[in-house]
Amino acid sequence: MYQQKQVVIFGEVLFDCFPSGDEVLGGAPFNVAWHLQAFGDKPKFISRVGNDDKGKFILNAMTKWGMDVHSIQSDPEHPTGRVEVTISNNEPQYEIVKNAAYDYIAKLNDHTLSSNGILYHGSLALRNKQPNSALDALYSQTYLPIFIDVNLRDPWWEKRNIETWLHRARWAKLNENELNVLGFNHQDIKQSILAFQTQFQLEQVIVTRGELGALVCTIDYQFYHVTQPSIEHFIDTVGAGDAFTVRYIHGLLCDEVIEKTIDAAQKFAIKVIGLRGAISSDPDFYQL
Repeated sequence: MYQQKQVVIFGEVLFDCFPSGDEVLGGAPFNVAWHLQAFGDKPKFISRVGNDDKGKFILNAMTKWGMDVHSIQSDPEHPTGRVEVTISNNEPQYEIVKNAAYDYIAKLNDHTLSSNGILYHGSLALRNKQPNSALDALYSQTYLPIFIDVNLRDPWWEKRNIETWLHRARWAKLNENELNVLGFNHQDIKQSILAFQTQFQLEQVIVTRGELGALVCTIDYQFYHVTQPSIEHFIDTVGAGDAFTVRYIHGLLCDEVIEKTIDAAQKFAIKVIGLRGAISSDPDFYQL
């Protein structure tokens, strides 16, 4: 049953720092966990924050939102993560500060983890060896099917490491540029997706394409397409891809048909474009 499935989220939590001086909670895994909590999916979020004011702020915000904070580790040596965000031609550019607390996520000894659900992770938190080992141990403990969100942030990724985790995944989501950067750049986007899916034997490949919408390819090589709806209120695109991902995962948990899921995911991504940053603390924002 849907209520019995557990979503385990692994990866970074940080602050997106804007030129205006705004500092907004972010990090793709955190954004996904925050949204899923609002949708009633009660995720278990595994991350690490500094023993500093920003780390305490994160724990307090999560607690107020009703999230489980027992799997958030406290780091006495490394600060809570932060990213300097600049906007160029309506697209965010990220300067990601290294040696943040989430770069040192340690192995988790948690015997309450279910083997029924989904394990979500991105790629940024795997830039250091320690989180890789922690995620490997987590996967070996649960063998939860993996949803990998490919977030290629130069210079913080290695192709071989990305490919290792793609081979383990059941679902993969990435944008069209990331598909090309990984070497799948046929003139026909569908041929690129098919080659990607064949290489990694994925059940579903989800590719977002900005104003061109999104494409999903299933294991039986069926394609599903959704167009981008009109944008009524634009602030920035920070977190739009994460919003698409989280609504897609919610659809997987609910056993929705793909057509409904990708349509809802695209609409939710457009809704997040109307926010400064990636998340909202207003429960009404999440009325589906």
